[in-house]
Amino acid sequence: MKLTLQQYEALNPRSEIEHDGAKMVFATPSVLTHWRVESIYEKEPWTLEWIAGFHPGEIFLDCGANVGMYTIWAAVTRRVRVYAFEPESQNYALLNRNILLNEVGHLVDAYCVGLSDAAGLSKLHMADLRAGGSCHSLGEALDFRHEPLNTEFSQGCIADTLDALVAKRYVPVPNHIKIDVDGFEPKVIAGALATLSEKPVRSLLIETNQNLADHRDMVKVLNDLGFKHDAKQVARAERKEGAFKGVAEYVFRR
Repeated sequence: MKLTLQQYEALNPRSEIEHDGAKMVFATPSVLTHWRVESIYEKEPWTLEWIAGFHPGEIFLDCGANVGMYTIWAAVTRRVRVYAFEPESQNYALLNRNILLNEVGHLVDAYCVGLSDAAGLSKLHMADLRAGGSCHSLGEALDFRHEPLNTEFSQGCIADTLDALVAKRYVPVPNHIKIDVDGFEPKVIAGALATLSEKPVRSLLIETNQNLADHRDMVKVLNDLGFKHDAKQVARAERKEGAFKGVAEYVFRR
């Protein structure tokens, strides 16, 4: 059956999750965005466990928010104040739609900005043009292994540092920070060292590629700042096979 444009628009597919009595709804216009909802418990359970430790009213900064799975989860289940950063245009649009669908606009501010170690106009090199896609790179066309990226399209974007945003009072000093930017996490940390020295910062969750020297150096920098990680948690999160072998979410606390 051939759909009219009005019928197609009216489809407006959505997926719902309920967690401990809290209901969340996500716009799922693609197979990939639907998978993100369906797999949220299996994909990174340690991330959900980390968010479960947040206290209502705390500040959560989500760097590399994608379509907002963890932004929405934190706002709805923990009632924290969220600042979400996502430079990819399609994901940013869906992130805002999900904020609206869950009626958490009073708790979440989303910005189409990529956090890095320098500010200015930049390019986001895209590895996947699907809504909900990931593995893009900001500035340099490199993948999560720091190898040349097979780029489908390069989108113009704005980059800034967390330190500059905090210094200008655009963003308060966060209590919790999630960084998932597909290999460029050390650059985000390099642009956030002053903020990380602030006492209110209690924890970070960072996707870390243990195969890369700059990622191992990043772990040491954070340890030196007083953020400690649990080797057992890292071992649980580490991918043991496949393209992402050796990648793990590190939870740092102090």
